[in-house]
Amino acid sequence: MSFFGQRILPAVRKMKDFELLLASPYTYLVLLDTHISHLQSIASTARQHQKKLLIHADLIEGLKNDEHAVEFLCQTIRPAGIISTRSSAISTAKKNKVLAIQRHFLLDSTALEMTYKITEKTQPDFIEVLPGVMPHIIAEMKAALPIPILAGGLIRSIEDSDRALQAGAIAITTSKRDIWKHYI
Repeated sequence: MSFFGQRILPAVRKMKDFELLLASPYTYLVLLDTHISHLQSIASTARQHQKKLLIHADLIEGLKNDEHAVEFLCQTIRPAGIISTRSSAISTAKKNKVLAIQRHFLLDSTALEMTYKITEKTQPDFIEVLPGVMPHIIAEMKAALPIPILAGGLIRSIEDSDRALQAGAIAITTSKRDIWKHYI
């Protein structure tokens, strides 16, 4: 299984990375750390190159992290998907028929239990777990949840990626260029 044919979801932090990825075979790109004033231009350029953006709504500078912001993103920017830690953002993305990816930080057992409860309530299309270097937790979550899992955070090597994928993640989100290139 994969994320629409991709085992890697390249995460863009810098415009140089975005420009590099425009010429890559990757269709889906994760957009992190950008300013609201650049969104229209980035989205337009992505569409011109047949790329689909997954926008991390929590990390857009100048945009309040609430359901109105997500509605703006869905209706004006029209990404393929929204990534957020906020349940209200996930619900708004789903109402707007945009892929909803709920990000969870697995800091301890309590956070893991909350992830199960929140996921049951919000029913996102995908969940992203961080850090993604916990194959045994990914395997446990895959067995417990009917929702596909993306792994991200602290994945620093191809071996880390492979372990997460073997444990049941359908794809890896990473800003590491060497990992992007390995899976092309």
